[in-house]
Amino acid sequence: MADSSEQAAAAVEGVHHNPDPALEPAHQHHHQHKHHSARVDAAGHDDAVYTEGTNMDPTLVPAQDHSHDKARAHTPPDYSDHEKGGRTDVVRTGLDSDEVGSQRRWYFGIPYRFFRAAVHLVIFLLFTGWWIASLILHRDDKNWVIPFLLWLAISIRLFFFHVPVRFLSNAIKWVWAHTALVVYDRVPPRLRTPAGALVSIATVLVGSFVSEESADNTRENRAVSLFGMLVIITVFWATSRDRSKVNWRTVIGGMLGQYIIGLFVLRTGVGYDIFKFIADRAGDLLGFAHEGVAFLTSPEVASLPYFFFGVIPAIIFFIALVQVFYYIGFIQWFIKKVATFVFWALNASGAEAVVAAATPFIGQGESAMLVRPFVPHMTNAELHQVMTCGFATISGSVLVGYIGLGLNAEALVSSCIMSIPASLAISKLRYPETEETLTAGRVVIPDDDEHKAENALHAFANGAWLGIKIGGTIVASLLCILAAVGLVNGLLTWWGHYININDPTLTLQTILSYVFYPVAFLLGVPRDGDLLKVAKLIAEKVITNEYNAFTALANDPYYESLSPRSQLIATYALCGFGNIGSLGIQIGILSQLAPSRGGDVSRLALSALISGVFSTLTSASVAGLVVTTQLSHFTRPVSS
Repeated sequence: MADSSEQAAAAVEGVHHNPDPALEPAHQHHHQHKHHSARVDAAGHDDAVYTEGTNMDPTLVPAQDHSHDKARAHTPPDYSDHEKGGRTDVVRTGLDSDEVGSQRRWYFGIPYRFFRAAVHLVIFLLFTGWWIASLILHRDDKNWVIPFLLWLAISIRLFFFHVPVRFLSNAIKWVWAHTALVVYDRVPPRLRTPAGALVSIATVLVGSFVSEESADNTRENRAVSLFGMLVIITVFWATSRDRSKVNWRTVIGGMLGQYIIGLFVLRTGVGYDIFKFIADRAGDLLGFAHEGVAFLTSPEVASLPYFFFGVIPAIIFFIALVQVFYYIGFIQWFIKKVATFVFWALNASGAEAVVAAATPFIGQGESAMLVRPFVPHMTNAELHQVMTCGFATISGSVLVGYIGLGLNAEALVSSCIMSIPASLAISKLRYPETEETLTAGRVVIPDDDEHKAENALHAFANGAWLGIKIGGTIVASLLCILAAVGLVNGLLTWWGHYININDPTLTLQTILSYVFYPVAFLLGVPRDGDLLKVAKLIAEKVITNEYNAFTALANDPYYESLSPRSQLIATYALCGFGNIGSLGIQIGILSQLAPSRGGDVSRLALSALISGVFSTLTSASVAGLVVTTQLSHFTRPVSS
């Protein structure tokens, strides 16, 4: 931060200083951008850069020239130093974030770095003993995959505290550069996008049509599901805000990623076990909020299946935890890792990547908290993507409840995971990125002066207060929006009585069920009387919520005659928060996190809702392509 003499000199010279330090050129970043040179791809600068705030030494992050002057913006950079192994413009703070933290921590007058190795060895031995004991004691009654993966993750993390990760990352980059990039470079630039699309289509065709037919899961019905996916992509491209700016790498990679995840989760037991474990543990974490509700009310009240007692306290609790995670630096580390991979794979920004990865486990409201410092600085396309991802999935906190309705967990968990890359693809089709993003490729964490905490307890208290404000906004928004839906339905029903529309009554659900009739066909629902039933379920989910739709699917006698394939596709199609009530949640949370962006959030919300709903529907199409035997994926409760 400049001293007083520098500030005075700047004032005399008439230099303008932005009131928000995150927007100062000296605090911004370099990254790949379609309007600039291809510097990042050429030099391989994919490392995220972090600071402890925007009030840092400006020499750590070079100024970013946003000039679009043709003479400068499109001049190829000089990479001679890079090619000779010399210095480049990669920004380094000199130490890994872990090393910096270890040098600053002191215990009993001794720097932590002097006994860090011993502490890490004790942790490694503790978890190794736990893992071996679990294999011996529960070799017959518990799954060995989850304990092994947990032990492996902890061991790898401890290992890279002492060995620079660049040794592994450089080896991976070398292999990638001498294999995949060799093929990529030989393809003419104008043919790379079509070639990627053809490879993706070929992968889907082979994976979908070589497996055997079963019941009504015929190759004919699979072909309809594939055709439906292509129609959805085409319609979103045709209605795109700017078709010329669509990043097809994100779209193709996202849809292919959705299909590969579907194969991994639905056709391998390991994939299902992994994602089921993650979702269960996320639900357990948020479930601890019931302890607080039970103290404030009673255990009976805390067990009521009401949104006010079951969801709002979990959101408040999680927001408080996130503030603590920010204080100890875990969130910053997590953002760095995810941002680097997803930017490389799908050209998405770090903030978009974090929200997409977290939403199916912790929910649409809680996931926005993970990138709270970035929200005021997000581009409109990023805001659109954050909301789209929230509408496209459900959270771990409600997953268990839906499983209790008789809906198989495999279908629910896999749908959530599959919708992550799909939401990126659909959102970037509908609203392509045309602006500079703060978290693309490299990340500078904005300083959070407003909620600066002195210690973990202070951070937890700040988070609790912020959670109360967000929870209140959600409650008020839901109340008003759902009341407005009831008002519209009441007027439509009254109007319909005068023209003898009584069975069913004229409501938004009735109208939308006929709108979704052709959509149900495109999803691959068998054409034997199931189309309208599935369309009604989708309409119920969009107008009210997925809970009502799932309850009807599991318990309403009207849906007992659905074929196994129709039941499966409907389960996937309903597995998302894409409904009118969630509009209130999204607008309320993001408006509280960034009051200055409330207008942008409200303007983008409806487009994001539509994008989120159809992201979920593409997962239903993939399910129709991938699953070969439906009876094991849906269990309807047996009537007593």
